[in-house]
Amino acid sequence: MKSIEINENVKLNYISMTKLKTTSVGVYIHSPLNEKTASYNALLALVLKSASREYPSMEAIAESLDDLYGATMGASVLKMGEDHIIYFDAETISDKYTPNGEELLSGLLKLLMSVIFDPKLDGDGFDAEIVEKERKNAIDRIDAFINDKRQYASSRCQAETARGTDFAIIRFGNRDIISKITPKELYDYYKSIINSSVIDIYVCGDADIDTAVNSVREYTNSIDFKKGKIRKTEIINRDVSKVNNVTEKMKVAQGKLAMGFLTNIKPTDDDYYALVVFNSVFGAGAHSKLFNNVREKLSLAYYASSQIEKYKGILIVNAGIEFPNFEKARDEVMLQLEEIKKGNITDHEFSSSISAIVNTCNSYYDDQRALASFYLSEELMGTRRSLESYIENIKKVTPQEVSEVAKKLQLDTVYFLKGEEENA
Repeated sequence: MKSIEINENVKLNYISMTKLKTTSVGVYIHSPLNEKTASYNALLALVLKSASREYPSMEAIAESLDDLYGATMGASVLKMGEDHIIYFDAETISDKYTPNGEELLSGLLKLLMSVIFDPKLDGDGFDAEIVEKERKNAIDRIDAFINDKRQYASSRCQAETARGTDFAIIRFGNRDIISKITPKELYDYYKSIINSSVIDIYVCGDADIDTAVNSVREYTNSIDFKKGKIRKTEIINRDVSKVNNVTEKMKVAQGKLAMGFLTNIKPTDDDYYALVVFNSVFGAGAHSKLFNNVREKLSLAYYASSQIEKYKGILIVNAGIEFPNFEKARDEVMLQLEEIKKGNITDHEFSSSISAIVNTCNSYYDDQRALASFYLSEELMGTRRSLESYIENIKKVTPQEVSEVAKKLQLDTVYFLKGEEENA
C-alpha cells in the first residue's frame, strides 16, 4: 500500500490490485462517536450522496454514473471502536479496460469530491426536500436494524457489555434526534466537521495514482483545514463481580440469547492472534464447538456463533433458541468454553480454524473493499500489519495458546430476548 498525504487531514492510500478489472474508492470521514455525531452523521451521509452543487439531483448523479460505464456510489456510516465514520463507497471499470481510453477514475473522484466538499445548498442550509426524504430513509434504516432481531439482540448485548462507554451507541443514531434535525442545523454541523476531520481515501485496483491525487487536490486545495485527530479506543477493563443479566420482551417467535465476554486482550497484544483462533474454535464456523455441540449435537439452538469486537475487547456469542431452552443453551456455551480452557481441542477443530481464518484473509485479494477495510482497521488499531504478516502470525498459533487466552475471558453480560407472552 502506498500512502500520499494530501494535507494534514486528508490522506490517499493506494492498494495496487491488478487481478480485477475494477477500481474501487472508499472515503472515510472520521469523527468521535457520541449520540449527536452518530445521528447527524447518519443523516448527513445520505444527504450528501443525494446531490451536490455540480450534480444537483439524484437524476444528475445517476446520469454521471451511467456516463462512467455504470459506476456505483453509495454512502453509509460505520462504527470502528469509538470512531464514527461517514463512509462513501464507489466503484468503476479500471481505466486500462475502457474502450476509448476514458479516465473513469478521475471522473468518479470528481463526483465523489463534489458531493463531499461542494454540497447542494438552499439558502443557509441543505436542500429541505432532500433532507426530508433522507430523514425518512435514515429512520427506516434504524427500524430495519431493530426488526432484524438476530442483529438487534447482538447489538443490545454489545451495548450492555460496553455500558458506560460511547461504544454502546448504535451506529445508525437516534431516531428522535434525527427526526428533529433541521436543514440549517445539519449544514452547520457539516461546516464544523468537514475541514477538521481526518479523511482517509482508499483507492484499490489498477490505477494511475498521480491522476487520483490530482483529482482530490483539485477540490481540497482551497479548503482551510484544521488539524484533526481520530479518537483512540481503549478496550474495556473492569472486574466482573456479578454477571449483568438483561431480559427484554418483544413480539418474537424465537428467543435470542446473546452473551458478552470481556477478552482482556488488546489488538496490539502478542496473544491477539491466539484470540482470533480461539474465536474460530469456539464459535466462528461449522467446525466450531458452539455449532457442533449447542446446535447440532444437542439441538439447543437454530444457530450458535461467536464474534470478536476487537476495538473494545469484547466477544459476543449469539444463539437463536426456543424460549424454554434459555438456561440449557447458556450453560452449554459456558461448558464449551471450559472445554477449551482445559485444552480439549480436537485436531480437526484446530486445523479447520486456522484454515478458515487464512482462507478468509486470502479472499481479501479478490475483494477490494475488504482489503481496504483491513488496512484501515490496522491503521486505527495502531498495528499497521500487512495482510501477509497477519496470516503468518495466525499460522504460528498453537492449541496451548488458544487454551490460555480462553482463560482470560470473563462473562460480563447475558442478554435474552423473548416473547411478550413468556413468563418472567
